Amino acid sequence: MIKRILFFLAVLLLNNFHSQNTAVNPDISFLSVLKSQLAAGVSGEKSETDYPTYNFALKDLQATESVIAKELDDNGYKKPSAEEFITKINMIFKRVIDPKSESKYLHINFEDKCSKDLKLYKNSNSIDVNPYSTYIFKNGSFISDLYSIPEIMDYTKNPELFQFEKDAENNNHAVEVKIYYWKDFTDLKEIRERNIKTILARNLYLFNDNKACYKWLTLNDSYFMEALVKTFGYTQDMDLLKWVIERTKFDKKDPSDYGNLFWVKQCDETVKIHANTFKILQEIYTPDITNDMSNENRFLLDYIKGYIEYFADFNNKETGVSKEDKVKILANIVYFAEQYKYDKRFVSGYGDNSKMMGRLRFFLDQEEVDILQKNNYFNLPKFKEWWDNADYDEYFVEECEYNSTCGPDNRPMNITEWRKQHPKK
Repeated sequence: MIKRILFFLAVLLLNNFHSQNTAVNPDISFLSVLKSQLAAGVSGEKSETDYPTYNFALKDLQATESVIAKELDDNGYKKPSAEEFITKINMIFKRVIDPKSESKYLHINFEDKCSKDLKLYKNSNSIDVNPYSTYIFKNGSFISDLYSIPEIMDYTKNPELFQFEKDAENNNHAVEVKIYYWKDFTDLKEIRERNIKTILARNLYLFNDNKACYKWLTLNDSYFMEALVKTFGYTQDMDLLKWVIERTKFDKKDPSDYGNLFWVKQCDETVKIHANTFKILQEIYTPDITNDMSNENRFLLDYIKGYIEYFADFNNKETGVSKEDKVKILANIVYFAEQYKYDKRFVSGYGDNSKMMGRLRFFLDQEEVDILQKNNYFNLPKFKEWWDNADYDEYFVEECEYNSTCGPDNRPMNITEWRKQHPKK
């Protein structure tokens, strides 16, 4: 009789656990997914090489939905309306959610942002062949990476499940593959807490405008936060944009990264220039900055110069944009930088040395110059005036920087001498 009562209580406990954690789709058995993951373990090793012990399927993503939804609800997440969520997802990730579609999840691939394929990739801190990914849960109106259930829920609170994992280990007689089980993962509690915190912070920041979570994310989730700007072109949050700009330097080893601050190629093949970037740059590059040795922003024009030289190089085949878009991007960046040549508030000579417009004149071929003129200099108010004024700068850049003919015994003509030979038309 006692055994029957104990058996009844065990079944009741499991049923209660199941009812609290079953995913939104009633066809998904939460417990069966969890048990499959527990039996497979965290990872495997075969001949001292990592060996996969579990293949993720859609049911694994579905099984996490109720766990995540409960954590969000318990921590004050205000679920946006379907319309609000659709608008925000499009604004941030440039993905369109079709309300009529029966699909419940969308995959955001950080290496192929235009891909609409639903593939299941787990993120890892180690080097991985899979692209970084996160997922849109349409019914729950939230986003989350793909997790194993033990990574976001403490299954050990249920003694039946804890015993199930032990039994799975005892019954495993595989010789070639060594399986590492979740129960032996010493950092699992800390990792679980970190995963939950990340899920909460991302959703509270993106969909509830929680500034405290924004601060935590910039300190603890920098890759994701930078990708919002650099990969997806989300520049509406001026605080985030400023944070990304100030931590991004021009690097010759990865020159295109700096360009991600200024423009993005969208999935419809059009190019969008980030107007807000120029607003932030104008804000942080102030007259007092060039003498402030502690302020890294003083190198801003140097970074821009480096990017212009990379992107304007007519031999560069890596831009992935049309010539017209290339000229438009360069025109906007150079136009911003050239203003400092005419701003008397700045240290005399610094702007002259950068010679941004002269540099552009040197790099553009005739076809690109024709594009510039045909498009009325992209309606940038003082562009033509500054372009015409930069003819001497073009000569100086060519002679002294690219032909390397300038030196102690071969000084370039000053502008007065040069202008006598090249009078303005």
